[in-house]
Amino acid sequence: MGVALALAAMLCFAVNILLTRSAVARMPVEAGFFVVLATNAVFPATLWGVELAVQPAPFVWNWKGAGLFAAAGVVGTFLGRRFLFDAVRLLGPSRASVFHSSAPAFALLGAWLLAGERLGAYELVLVAVVWIGLWLTQPTARAGSPIAPEVLRKGMIAGLLTVAGFGFGNVLRGLAMREWSEALLGTLLATLAAFALQIAATRDWAKIGAQLRAADRSAIALYVACGVATSLGSIFVTLAMTHMEIGLAVLVVHTTPLVIFPFSLFVLGSREELVPRTLFGALLVLCGITLLAIR
Repeated sequence: MGVALALAAMLCFAVNILLTRSAVARMPVEAGFFVVLATNAVFPATLWGVELAVQPAPFVWNWKGAGLFAAAGVVGTFLGRRFLFDAVRLLGPSRASVFHSSAPAFALLGAWLLAGERLGAYELVLVAVVWIGLWLTQPTARAGSPIAPEVLRKGMIAGLLTVAGFGFGNVLRGLAMREWSEALLGTLLATLAAFALQIAATRDWAKIGAQLRAADRSAIALYVACGVATSLGSIFVTLAMTHMEIGLAVLVVHTTPLVIFPFSLFVLGSREELVPRTLFGALLVLCGITLLAIR
């Protein structure tokens, strides 16, 4: 069940990546991010309202669990995504994607330090197999695109902070679920914390307002769809952590290349990344996830 939920989360995040390609072409990401965050708040709030109406047990508030979910939103949703944008801007999408695939390592470290998780030799070997596969499936940076040392240093720092934010943010979600089994409300609280910080950190409101007014309905709809996909992904991975180790759940969630590459090949007709290296990497990821599921 844990692997199934984590794979469902992976599919949601993969759909988000594919939708984002079209969304950013229609409206800049500065304004689009607010649409995504607003959807991240409204969608789980609606689901939680339905859950609250139909569940037989009375609702109980838990301050510690709520605080952990809010901290996960600050560390993962706000800081992780914010530094990811910086990493993409400084290093480019190809180099930044290599950093992003390292997030499971930080999740494993955080789960060990904060949650006391200890993986056996079998699990660690499978983690290594999946991780190597993920690295092999990442697109390589094109030649002839040198980066100034100062920009490279800033990009490396932003990349490390990105994966640390995503990794430790997911660990905080897992810890919150151990205290308070409220995946829907917890996702809502995490988003509200990130949304509040994003509003506080935004300065150029006139620019964002102009971008929103200039956007057509299709652009808004695409960003709303991104918000729904990321909300479902967050809910599924949060639920997965109640059935399996936090670090392994995060590892499965980061196997989005298994969806991105076939879609790019067969739907978008992009063949430049279909090389033996990426195919071998995808095979390693599939083998690792399959063995995790049947362990």
